[in-house]
Amino acid sequence: MTTALNLDSKKLEARAFDRAEWAGEALQRYHAAIAKLDAAVVQSLRGLYEWMFVPTTLWPFNVQDVLEDCLTVLDKGKRLNSRHRLLIDLLPEPPDDAVCVAVADHELHVQKGTYENLVKTQAKYSQNEIAIRNEPQLRQQWARIKTAFDVQKYRDYKGVIRRTMTAERNLRPSFSVNVRRREDVFHAAFDAFCLRWNLYGMQHDEPLLLKLAVNLTPYGTMIHIPAYWSFDPKRDIRWDAIASLHRVRVTGRQGSAFAENLAERMKSAGKLRQLDQDAIRLGLKGEKKHEFLCAGLGWVAGTSAKRISRLRAEFKNQPSVAKAK
Repeated sequence: MTTALNLDSKKLEARAFDRAEWAGEALQRYHAAIAKLDAAVVQSLRGLYEWMFVPTTLWPFNVQDVLEDCLTVLDKGKRLNSRHRLLIDLLPEPPDDAVCVAVADHELHVQKGTYENLVKTQAKYSQNEIAIRNEPQLRQQWARIKTAFDVQKYRDYKGVIRRTMTAERNLRPSFSVNVRRREDVFHAAFDAFCLRWNLYGMQHDEPLLLKLAVNLTPYGTMIHIPAYWSFDPKRDIRWDAIASLHRVRVTGRQGSAFAENLAERMKSAGKLRQLDQDAIRLGLKGEKKHEFLCAGLGWVAGTSAKRISRLRAEFKNQPSVAKAK
């Protein structure tokens, strides 16, 4: 167990956000548990375990929380329930090593708030940062917030208070404000303060100006251009670098021609499925079956049998392919 745990820790040592540290206990519990569990149960946990080494940027949910809960259930001698199994079954295969390496490197930049590898024009940020750091009204408003609330309660270990994060399409987990709840009022006041001064937060008494940022999410790539930023798409962004970062997860070629080709292959696969059934019904085998399939697909009789096999294999798990009329 010690050797396996050490190897796991080594994989995570260079990761951002102290990943090796906060994954340590969960990995230790996992290795201790699998020594006592039967192979089928270990196999059911394998997907969660493998996702522990995927950069958290790509997690669709907190994989570690689910793994730890599964281990707690198993430690008590119980079976995983339907909710555990559903989460495990729906989780796709982990991204490959090339994706994980690229995203892990991106996370190191995100952790430091450095986007210079993707953004060219830092002068626009510096200009506005100098302006807000010397803005007396900002200081006055921050003093009022500190008088009204114990801001220390809302700081993280680095002394940072962050505004409420925005999400795709500006959909927010919660948009309500209960004025009778002190915490709700603080967050509303702090969000309004950050909006006025284009901040993503405060670190102790220093304003943290929004940057032009590029961030990966489990579902795509988001580019955030601050409202104050006079955006020049040619000069401000390293599009090649962003495209390379985004494409690391893209498989296959795309475009109108490829879409049309895919649609045609799907149509042919629908025909082939029906032709295979007809060939069985007619008792056709070997060369006669091959000629029958080619004729049905509108292909020349000399078409390689491998082409038909590839078409059959490509769509074998897609029962939704419609039968050709």
